[in-house]
Amino acid sequence: MTKWSDRLPAVQFRIARPTDQLTKMVEFYHDGLGLEVVGSFEKHDGYDGVMLGLPGTGYHLEFTQHENGSPCPAPTEDNLLVFYIPDKEKRDCIAAHLAEMGYTEVKPENPYWEKNGITIADPDGWRIVLQNTNGI
Repeated sequence: MTKWSDRLPAVQFRIARPTDQLTKMVEFYHDGLGLEVVGSFEKHDGYDGVMLGLPGTGYHLEFTQHENGSPCPAPTEDNLLVFYIPDKEKRDCIAAHLAEMGYTEVKPENPYWEKNGITIADPDGWRIVLQNTNGI
């Protein structure tokens, strides 16, 4: 049987998304949520960007902003980025810190996320869930 790593020998995974609010996105994901800035660039073919991730991992988020703006279509309320946080107290501290920054809890589209999660919209309206479980 072929192993997953043989079928897809990727060494890194990036989720890239445009924004018209790069500074606010860095404030939300780095200052508010605590993701590490793992890279950035300026004026690359008209784009500025930043990559944020968890330390020591091969996956991260990239936000880019074009000098002429971007269409940035609005997400649905069920487009989610879920962070699994086993320690409820730490999860609640992160949510409280984001609330102090003006990012308060919103009702999730899918009621599943209400049981152990706190759903918060980022500056572009994309939602994150701070889920109080060990993950899968």
